[in-house]
Parts: sequence; structure tokens; C-alpha cells
Amino acid sequence: MGSFYLFAQPPSEDYDHAVFAHGGVIRLDTTQRTIYLTFTGGDFNDGKAVVKRTLRRKGVPANFFFTGDFYRLRANRAFIRSLIKAEHYLGPHSDKHLLYASWENRDSLLVNQLEFESDLTENYRVMAEFGITKEQAHFFMPPYEWYNQKISKWTEALGLQLINFTPGTRSNADYTTPDMGKRYWSSEAIFNSILDFEAKERNGLNGFILLLHVGTHPSRVDKMYRLLPDLIDALRARGYRFASLHEVR
Repeated sequence: MGSFYLFAQPPSEDYDHAVFAHGGVIRLDTTQRTIYLTFTGGDFNDGKAVVKRTLRRKGVPANFFFTGDFYRLRANRAFIRSLIKAEHYLGPHSDKHLLYASWENRDSLLVNQLEFESDLTENYRVMAEFGITKEQAHFFMPPYEWYNQKISKWTEALGLQLINFTPGTRSNADYTTPDMGKRYWSSEAIFNSILDFEAKERNGLNGFILLLHVGTHPSRVDKMYRLLPDLIDALRARGYRFASLHEVR
């Protein structure tokens, strides 16, 4: 089992066989060959047509976490409505994509509780314009996928559950750009990291929250979402099913 499990908490009674870190769910039922394909969206939306078309053609449910600004953008409205109609899961990713804690010291907060709550409340307010309620979307993915125990507690106090991607693969590195040097990951390398981890990990990708981005900076011309059809086919061939967070209560 990967080293990231060293930080895991005992599974909650509400999420059997789940894995937690810093109070957030980072992996769901590890006994089931189920993957929660997940996308975040903030500043960029260039992959929306490809993602929507692929999910429809493959008959795959997915999970989307958007910032308030993403929900507000007129150019995204038809896309969002189509995701709702297709019964994908849509949730919050903070209103203004705030950085909650220092990168150097995770326990050093950069926001207070009022700022956190006001920002997240505004995210839900704009979601409500699309008919999405807290009851329908009680999972919250933090901006930058970076949080600490305090943020998880504040989330819980609002009646919500913080959720984050499952570490181990480099799927979340699909936002990186060539100018980042060694931090840059090509789509082929990301693709291979997913299949390599699946082959080596004792529980494969069971319960995995597999995170990608619905859009990336224009300087990244090697778009991972173009490999989405092949990725879905490869994972299905290995016996996995894709699920919506609507199934998880």
C-alpha cells in the first residue's frame, strides 16, 4: 500500500472501507472495483465539449466540481445544464478558488472561518441558480485540492463532507505546462502512471477518486482529456465500473 496511507484516519461509519486524510475522504470503498471519475473547473473550459461527448458515448457517469466563477460564466451555462440533464454529479470547488493554507506549512491557515464560509456559501448560491442544492451536492472539493484538518472541521460544521482526489497516480498533473520544467507531466506519462499504479497497488484503483481537469492553460497543447476515451476503455478492460457520487450517501 502506498505511503500516503500513513496519514489516513480510520474509516467513517458513513463510508465503509474508505480512506481519510486530514478529515477529508480521499478514497471510497477499497473493496469495490469502482472508480469515481472526477473533473474540476475554474479558469479554463477548453475540454468541455470533448469531455461531455466522451462521457455520453461511453455511457460513463462522472463528477464535476466547479468554482462559483466557472458556474457564472455565460459560456459554461449550456455545458452545465447538459451535465445536470445527464445526471452527472455537480458540486462546489469554492467561489473564488481561494488558497486556504500555506504550501510550506499546511497547518498555517490563510483564511478565517468567516471567509471560508462566506466563499463556500456564495459557491452554493450560484449553484442554486441551476437547481443544485446542498442536499444534492454535499461533497465539497477544496480549491487547489489543498486543505487541513481545520478546513475539514469547518466543512463538517456546514453539514458537508470534504472530499479530495486519491493520491498515487499523476492524473491531477494534467494542468502542468512545459515551462514548469521537471514538474511537467505529458499526457502519455499521466496515462501510464494510472495503469502502472493500478497494476502495482494491492487494491488496484478500487474506490479511486480519479481527478482530471475540464480545461487547462493554452500553453499546454498536450491535452489529457483527449486520451479520455482510451483511458475509460483501458480501465473497463481491467474490470472497473465508473460511478457517480450520487450513489454515496
